[in-house]
Amino acid sequence: MPFALSSMQVTSTAFKDHQAIPDQYTGVGDDVSPPLAWQDVPEGTKGFAVICHDPDAPLVKNGGYGFIHWLVYNLPGDVSALDQQSEVGTAGNNDFDKIGYAGPMPPENHGKHLYYFWVLALDRQTSLPEGLTMSELLREIEPHLLGMNRLVGTYQR
Repeated sequence: MPFALSSMQVTSTAFKDHQAIPDQYTGVGDDVSPPLAWQDVPEGTKGFAVICHDPDAPLVKNGGYGFIHWLVYNLPGDVSALDQQSEVGTAGNNDFDKIGYAGPMPPENHGKHLYYFWVLALDRQTSLPEGLTMSELLREIEPHLLGMNRLVGTYQR
């Protein structure tokens, strides 16, 4: 399946779609991952992955653009939410070259950035190793993608 939006809905109790991400979830605050929830998943979903991407970051790295703040995968199909600062699943390598979540922290005076919190529904449960990069993760899960959708938050300094 190509990368296309599905009817799955992604929400957070911390911020609404296209609204400001509170400081506690950013690099200038507590730098903890926000709570996320999803519903109306595609039929046959057996696993999930979550990606937080800032396409507004002035960075091109390994053929990709923007900045990856968070990769979480190996989430079972019966999981429908991640709590704040969740440790569920397996963390990948973000573009700070660290494992786990690293919140928004765009350059000062760079304007408002959009942060896409993607949830990807998969047709199988994965057992991938910790520390995958975005390109490594996508290479592994793309053949198993059933659907995806996102919650978009904003942040500026």
